[in-house]
Amino acid sequence: MEDFYDVKASKIEGQTVCMFGIFDGHGGSRAAEYLKKHLFSNLMMHPQFLTDTRLALSETYKQTDEAFLESEKDTYRDDGSTASAAVLVGNHLYVANVGDSRTIVSKAGKAIALSDDHKPNRSDERKRIESAGGVIMWAGTWRVGGVLAMSRAFGNRMLKQFVVAEPEIQDLEIDNEAEFLVLASDGLWDVVTNEDAVSLAQSEEEPVAAARKLTDTAFTRGSADNITCIVVKFHHDKTESPKSEPKSEAEHEEPKPTPKAELEPQSNPNAELETKPNLKSEMKPDTKPETEPEAKGEKAGE
Repeated sequence: MEDFYDVKASKIEGQTVCMFGIFDGHGGSRAAEYLKKHLFSNLMMHPQFLTDTRLALSETYKQTDEAFLESEKDTYRDDGSTASAAVLVGNHLYVANVGDSRTIVSKAGKAIALSDDHKPNRSDERKRIESAGGVIMWAGTWRVGGVLAMSRAFGNRMLKQFVVAEPEIQDLEIDNEAEFLVLASDGLWDVVTNEDAVSLAQSEEEPVAAARKLTDTAFTRGSADNITCIVVKFHHDKTESPKSEPKSEAEHEEPKPTPKAELEPQSNPNAELETKPNLKSEMKPDTKPETEPEAKGEKAGE
């Protein structure tokens, strides 16, 4: 299993911060696992995290990539990973993406992409890679150097000159029209459109049920990849100026040759224990954040 996800909530200098991330590894799980352990911790330590969140995200992605490569310098591994992260600071949302995981938001029932997949055949990405001396080749799909089917990633030391970890960042204010976020690895997006994802998630009241429906749908549609999904639903306070209280659930499914077993999701009892203490440990005991997501990991087919 090379997919990981992370959910954190914190109160920093009186400001509520929530972070959600999907990390889809390739060539091994070490890069994705490293991001789960370090990316958000590094981001919260950035001196301009609250004052210039865009800059903090960009620099943290770069520094975390460099730190991972340094940690792997004495190995023969060349792991890599995507990172699609949604960071909510108060009511302002920032989405930083590297690779082909994706984040979308539902606003008034409409699916809006908050990230663009980094594929080698994207005209701007192809131009950037070829300008740096790289080549894009067809090998079942378009690949950098005939090897990697994405144009940006963490890790991938051998292709680092071309496959950068510089994120593309989009931001928006969360208002009363914002209903929920869906973050997922390409195992979902390969077979589920943005519009389908919104329609499916809308039909479920609870985020965990929405995440499970999305992963089950991707599997039944024939996704051959690992599927990891986070659904974050916003609960708005109608009596005051907009305050969003997100509640998130994550679902992971790893396809195996026996479809019947995969269609009967089983909860991993350790997943909740792993996630909830992380949320509580970030909270100051004498303050209650305006935004406190309840996070739970679900794994199916194990």
